Amino acid sequence: MVTLLRELLYGPAKEASWVLNPGDAGLLASLDKLSPEAASAQHDGRSSIAAHVDHLHYGLSLVNRWVRGEENPFADADYSASWTRQVVNEEQWRTLRKKLADEAGAWTNAAGTPREWNPMTLTGAMGSIVHLAYHTGAIRQIDAKARGPRAKD
Repeated sequence: MVTLLRELLYGPAKEASWVLNPGDAGLLASLDKLSPEAASAQHDGRSSIAAHVDHLHYGLSLVNRWVRGEENPFADADYSASWTRQVVNEEQWRTLRKKLADEAGAWTNAAGTPREWNPMTLTGAMGSIVHLAYHTGAIRQIDAKARGPRAKD
């Protein structure tokens, strides 16, 4: 799990890539390439990159609350609220990226900490990785500046 989280967030290790193409910098560096205007752009009525990032931040914050011992932070989660931040200014975009990086880093560290998993918690943990991968792809479809390198022939 840690290998996949690190790859999606920071790019693949030199030895092997499992999800992204070799040489990809990962989601967090990709987001750093985008201006607040690019992050706020909504194409064809779809959600902005800022909204995707806010949604990822929210989801990871719930996972981290669970890791820190909260029994069920998902019970009253309001996922629709995490889609309301469509437009950001410079300061908001910088803050949002930092909040995502902090939550993602905390989850990556926690995922590598030995713990007892049951079918529910292991599925949830793995689902968080799939969720991160999905939104990484969605963000990269919205703006070409966020895309990684193409696969080599």
